Amino acid sequence: MKFRWPGRKPASAKNTELAPPEVGREEGRTTEQGRIATPENSTKYMYQRFWVDPELRAAVLDIRGMDKSDPRVKKIHRRMARDVTKGGVSLRWNGQENDQVANLWKNFVRRLQLNNREKLKSDARGAAMEGNLVLQWVVSEKREIASAVRMPSETIVPQVDENGRFINIQTAYHQVDALTGQTLAKFPAWQLTVGRLDPDNFDDMGSLGRPYLDANRSIWRKLVMTEEDLVIRRRTRAPQKLGHFIEGATEAELHQYEAKVRAAQGEIETDYFSNKKGTIQNITGDAALDQIADVSLLLDTFFSGSPAPKGLFGYVDDLARDVLDDLKRDYFEEIDGLQDVIAGCYRYGFELELMLHGLLPERFDFDIAFTERQTETANQRADRALKYQALGVPIEECWREAGLDPQRLRHKLEQQKSKSNPYPEPFEDDDDDQVPGKGGGKVSITPGNAPKGESATSITNGS
Repeated sequence: MKFRWPGRKPASAKNTELAPPEVGREEGRTTEQGRIATPENSTKYMYQRFWVDPELRAAVLDIRGMDKSDPRVKKIHRRMARDVTKGGVSLRWNGQENDQVANLWKNFVRRLQLNNREKLKSDARGAAMEGNLVLQWVVSEKREIASAVRMPSETIVPQVDENGRFINIQTAYHQVDALTGQTLAKFPAWQLTVGRLDPDNFDDMGSLGRPYLDANRSIWRKLVMTEEDLVIRRRTRAPQKLGHFIEGATEAELHQYEAKVRAAQGEIETDYFSNKKGTIQNITGDAALDQIADVSLLLDTFFSGSPAPKGLFGYVDDLARDVLDDLKRDYFEEIDGLQDVIAGCYRYGFELELMLHGLLPERFDFDIAFTERQTETANQRADRALKYQALGVPIEECWREAGLDPQRLRHKLEQQKSKSNPYPEPFEDDDDDQVPGKGGGKVSITPGNAPKGESATSITNGS
């Protein structure tokens, strides 16, 4: 019985049972069929091969302009970059450790400056502002990754077909000059890694990510316009105004009196003149300048679409503390998601580094992740780590749960032991009940004896 692979057109009449895989697909035949990309994206990809995506470019330019002119937008991006990169990136072992891989990771971090907080913040801030983290892996003559250069995502054009698959993995991405349309460079799929935030379809390689504040652009324009109108209204209607009625004065006398009064006033029109019957009247300023409900509505709408609540940026108002805690927890989950996207890009580069040294990444069970997750506070992580220690969890797992780098701590402990040990009992790795460097520590847990019904944890040193 012959089996025909669905979704594959035969390459020739001689072989109609099994067609070869399409260009850009993984090697081997599969049962994949149907079109992945939406009909609108399929049509767009036909034109996008020769030009940058105008929607993405417009969004990125708007976000950059907002970041330069509005301190609120700037603070959102800076705070996200700061919270994402806190603690740096680390190599986490899920299986058996390997010294060669650990040494390669150490050199990889040094060459790519992943131990430099500014480099990490630049990548994180670019990912949040552009919706994509595009890293070019630069290979040196020594056959090792020399650097990870962040490229402007609005100039990168994925070369995909109407199905959202790469036409040729050797020229998977083009960098196009947005002004002239000239192709500046062509990148194979291995040389360029694109980390995407919220793409329309993850499996559609032509669907790029979206900036965090992409949908907030229209609200931001309205907010800025309303704030400007508020200032103009205050300048024109807030000052007190006077009406001068000079009965029986000739036109020349009226102009002379008007010139004398206007010479003493400022830029705002505050005096009005008439030669009809009347008296000088006091016209009060606008008494409703404090009614800015429209501005508050736009401000709430703007921050509702941002990753963080407005209470974290100084707009506390009457926000309750418990409500703020819930909003902060949601913000930290957004931060954790951004950490996963960026760490995934670094993992791809490190796997490429392993292959350049003749090592198969699938042989080793490890993860590349940021050391500190923002979902929980430092006290909560330390409390959970101590509880794990009381349950007999290996000490390195407790370190990891506390947001610490086990490799770095183990190295520091070895240095400390080689110099001098100030404690009478040495630290043994196989003694799970001991505190590092302290000897026989004891951890006790009292359920319900902490705020919000949590358990209290206490630790004592052994004698």
